Amino acid sequence: MPHSPAPSPQARIVTCPSCGGDSVYSPANVYRPFCSERCKQIDLGAWASESFRMPTEAPPDDAPHGDPRQQH
Repeated sequence: MPHSPAPSPQARIVTCPSCGGDSVYSPANVYRPFCSERCKQIDLGAWASESFRMPTEAPPDDAPHGDPRQQH
């Protein structure tokens, strides 16, 4: 597994959101905040397959549609 380039004096080391390893957070790391292309692709695939979802509160199915004042 390829690792991030060596950190420069201004670079920060962060945790890769995919594998939990060290990742250099700087413009030199084109995959930031990920440590490698592989980790970036794994994350993209998880979003594409809907493994990650934004929490929402769905309305009840029996709720009337439209303006309730116009429903008689």
